[in-house]
Amino acid sequence: MRRSTSLPLILLVMVFSALATAPCARGADAPQAAPPVEELVALALERSPALAARHAAREAAFQMEQPAAALPDPMVEGMLQNADFPDFTVGKVDMSMVGVEVRQGLPYPGKRRARTEAARADTSLRSTELAAEECRIAAEVRTLYARLYAVDRERQALSAARELVDLLATTAAARYSAGEGEQEAILKAQLQESRLGEQLDDLAAERGALAAELNRWLDRPGDSPLGDVAELPVPPVVDAPGGAIEAAAVEGSPEAVTARAAVAVAERRLAVAQLDLKPDFVPSAGLASRGSLGPVLTLRFGIELPFWKQRKQAPMIRAAEQELERARSELRDAEAMARAEAARLAVRRQQAERQIVRFQQAILPQSSAALDAGRSAYLAGRGDFSTVIEDFDLWLEARVQLARREADRFVAWAGLQRLTVAKGDVR
Repeated sequence: MRRSTSLPLILLVMVFSALATAPCARGADAPQAAPPVEELVALALERSPALAARHAAREAAFQMEQPAAALPDPMVEGMLQNADFPDFTVGKVDMSMVGVEVRQGLPYPGKRRARTEAARADTSLRSTELAAEECRIAAEVRTLYARLYAVDRERQALSAARELVDLLATTAAARYSAGEGEQEAILKAQLQESRLGEQLDDLAAERGALAAELNRWLDRPGDSPLGDVAELPVPPVVDAPGGAIEAAAVEGSPEAVTARAAVAVAERRLAVAQLDLKPDFVPSAGLASRGSLGPVLTLRFGIELPFWKQRKQAPMIRAAEQELERARSELRDAEAMARAEAARLAVRRQQAERQIVRFQQAILPQSSAALDAGRSAYLAGRGDFSTVIEDFDLWLEARVQLARREADRFVAWAGLQRLTVAKGDVR
């Protein structure tokens, strides 16, 4: 009966040794790898409908710059002046004539320039909104990619662990049949196998949701296949003090940049509203025929006065002032949020860096050593099967947590990139 357990025990030693020395073995039949994250970022920026909408909004604003500086359309009027009506007296009476008159409105000096500057400020605002959307999309893609990395690494560890648990169950059954073990070991191995199956099912669902969200940013069907995320780029080490990072976030945050552009727009619109208190001019010229009595030239010059300014221009100025105050308040809020977010992400990244080092230098080796010691004791007949399962859980959790810490570090880096990256450059 003892010979019946020799093969499972040998296999158990081999599997334990392989798992302890290589946390993620990849065989020839490993799943196809996902594209690098920056390749997906470029693809998302190329395909994004949201970016296409922002491009269209910017182009529309640009097209409004030239009309803002244009003069009002001229007005052409026909004229009949007939004395001694109802008799038709053109050509018979000096005051009777038929003619045409052209009238052209001329805004007060400075109004056209102010309107042009307001239109250009609006175009600049649309450009900053486009850049902010690019930064947001890049950060979303990088974050989802990092989460997929953590899920895929956990799935790989659980799949390897499931094979090990299957072998543990076989070994426990063989030892129980040989009278060298207890039935409790078989039941615990089976329970562990069921729990691993539950975790794998949950991870499959979580991965499906993450992949669907990533495919949304890539503008393709949610169930489009996405290969295994085998690795994450290691972000460069940031040695800048926290104050410098916060200052860079205040300066480069897409929300703060957009808010500053909105303040510029509000300032230009207030200037336009204030200039509306100035009168506009309306010169006109006409030429009339009196038949045989000779033509008549008419020149006129009118002034359009803001006579109803208390009901028209003054409320519009007050509204523009309130819009400017709102824009300035939103800018202060955006800067405060950028400082707080930069500080939070910097702390998260530093924490992730420290934890990764702790896992790599201490927790992973210690969990492997504990598992190896528990396995050796169990195979020698001195250890308890429950201890092996506990050591195995610690070993597995260490590898899962390391992948999550690596994902957290990359997500924090992506967030800082979004806050501090140069305007319009999401690479």
